[in-house]
Amino acid sequence: MVDTEAQAQYRRDASVLAALGSHFATAKLPDVEVRMPRALADTAVAAWERDDEGPLDSEDLEQRIQRHRAASLALIGLSIVKGGRPDDGEVFVGLHLDLVGDALTAAEDLP
Repeated sequence: MVDTEAQAQYRRDASVLAALGSHFATAKLPDVEVRMPRALADTAVAAWERDDEGPLDSEDLEQRIQRHRAASLALIGLSIVKGGRPDDGEVFVGLHLDLVGDALTAAEDLP
């Protein structure tokens, strides 16, 4: 399939965004403090505590994306274990920006 001019521009822009992402990945960026409902925080901690050892199954792109998102949830759980502060039904925690971005992207992809 051939891209339209607009689609070709989007593809170029996506490449620039990826280049920025590569640059940001090497930069020391500060954590951002977020708050979340306690139930979601508890689920993230449970994802961190789950034992998912063993070889990876063969997976397609969609399955790889879902595995990556599950790993991001587990890393949020680790952040909560290390530094989460419960407060009246919520939990406050400092998260690296890539974890916040992963959560936002997952939310955008909901049907």
